Amino acid sequence: MRSREAYLAARVLNALLREDYGGLASRVTRTKDGVGLLLADGRWVRLSPGVLFQDFVVAADERLGLEQVLETLVEVSAPEDSEGVAAFFEECVAALAALELHDERAHEAPRPSYETVAASVDHPVYPTSRARVGLSEGELLAYAPEFGPSFELRWAAVPRRALAPGSAAALPADVAPGLPVGSDEVLFPVHPLSVDEVRKIDGARVLDEAALTVRPTLSMRTVEAGPRLHVKLPLPISTLGARNRRSIKPGTLADGARAELLLRELAGPDVVLADEQAWAHAGHEYLAWMVRRLPEGRIVPVAALAAPGVLGELGDVLPGYLRLLLRWNVRLFVRYGVALEAHQQNLALLFQGDRLKLLVKDNDGLLASPSRLRAAGVAVPEFADERMLNDDPHALADVFVTITLHLAAAAVAFGALPHDRAAALLRDTLAGALDEYGDDPMARLLRARTLDAARLTGKSMITAGTLVSKQRSGARDVNKFYGTSGPNYLRRA
Repeated sequence: MRSREAYLAARVLNALLREDYGGLASRVTRTKDGVGLLLADGRWVRLSPGVLFQDFVVAADERLGLEQVLETLVEVSAPEDSEGVAAFFEECVAALAALELHDERAHEAPRPSYETVAASVDHPVYPTSRARVGLSEGELLAYAPEFGPSFELRWAAVPRRALAPGSAAALPADVAPGLPVGSDEVLFPVHPLSVDEVRKIDGARVLDEAALTVRPTLSMRTVEAGPRLHVKLPLPISTLGARNRRSIKPGTLADGARAELLLRELAGPDVVLADEQAWAHAGHEYLAWMVRRLPEGRIVPVAALAAPGVLGELGDVLPGYLRLLLRWNVRLFVRYGVALEAHQQNLALLFQGDRLKLLVKDNDGLLASPSRLRAAGVAVPEFADERMLNDDPHALADVFVTITLHLAAAAVAFGALPHDRAAALLRDTLAGALDEYGDDPMARLLRARTLDAARLTGKSMITAGTLVSKQRSGARDVNKFYGTSGPNYLRRA
C-alpha cells in the first residue's frame, strides 16, 4: 500500500470519528486487544488516545486503505447525504493525487519561501486540505503554492458602471500593468484559472495580453506581486470543503476593510494589521480584487512553524509568539467582545529588528459584539454580512477556542514540543493573559470555556463543509459549525 494513501486514510477516519459523522464513534469498542473500530469490510482498526482535538485516533502502526475508510463512510451515511459523500470522495482522490505529486516534484521547485514551506504542511484538522477538485496535474504544478511556481496574471476590461460602492476607481499604480482599456472601462486582474469564468460574464472583456509576474501565497487565490505586495483574486475552486468556494462574494472585501479599521483601533504596539483598504468588486463573484500591503520586516506565516526545522531556524520564538497571540486575543474578547477568525494562515510572525510582533490579515470572518463595543466607546462597524455581529458570548468563545486556541496556538505548540511541555506552556500563557482581567464576567466565561472546561469544543468541518447540506445541518456559516468536542489538553494530567 502506498504510504501517502495510508497517511490520508488515517486522517480521514480520524476526522470522521472526531465529528462522529453517522454515529461512527458508537462503533468504538474495547476488547482484550485494546480500543478499536470495526470498518465496513470487517476489519478491526486499533485506536490510540488522541492528543489534540479528539479522544481516539488511528494507531500509528495501522495501515489503512482509502477505499476501506470510504466504504465505511458510505455505510454510516444518511441517504440524504449521497451528494455530499460523492463530493468528499472527489476531495479524497484529489488530495491523494496532490500529496503524491508533491512528493514526486517538490524537489524541482525554486528555493522555497516561507509561503511555499507553509503550503507543504497539511491542515491540523481538515484531512483533505491539499484537494483542489477539478485541477489537473499541470495546473497544480503551475499555480499551487507548495510547488513554488511563478506565472503572469490575465486581465479583463470591465464597465466602470459595474463597480460596487466603495470600490477603488482604479488599481494602484504599482499593480496596474498599463494595458489599454476604453474610457468607460476599468482594468481587473484575473487569475489564469478564472479566465473561462470571466469570459462568461456579460460586459467583461478578457484581454489577450498577460502581464505582471506573481507567485502564489499559502492561500493560493492570493498572489505575491512584490516583496510587500499581495493581490487577492477569486478562484473557481473550493478548498477545505466543497461549500468553501474561493470566489469572492459582493460585500466580503468591504467587510474585511471595515474589520481592519476596527482592529487598528484596538491593536496594541505589538500587533500590526496588513493594509487591505484598496479593493474593487464588479458585482460578480469572479470580478474582484484586493491589494494587500505588508509592513517592513521579516514575515513568517504561522502555518510555516509546523514545518520541520522552521522553529529551530527562528530561535526561541514560540513562548513570545504565544504570549503575543493570547494576550491580544484575550484582550479583544474581554474588553471588546471581539473574536478573530485569525487561524494559522491569517497570522504571521513579524520580526522588526530585535522585536517580535504579530501580523494579522484577512479579517472578514471575525465576530464582534455590538453591545460590548458600544460599552467600550467603540463604533460598531456597518458590516454587510450580519453574521459578523453577535452579542452571544458563547458564540464568541466558540471562535476563540476553535481558531485562536486550537489552530493558532495548540497545533503549533504540540507540533514543536513534547506533550507535557506544550500543555504547560499554553496553560500558563493563557492563565497569565486571563489573570490581567480578574473577575471580569467575560474573563470568567472564557476561563470556564478553556482552562476549567472538562472538554473543548471543536468544529465539524467536513460535516458542514462537504458531507451535509446546510438545510440538514442548519449551519448559517459552514466555517462556524460546532457540535463536536475533545479532551481538554490544557488541564493537568
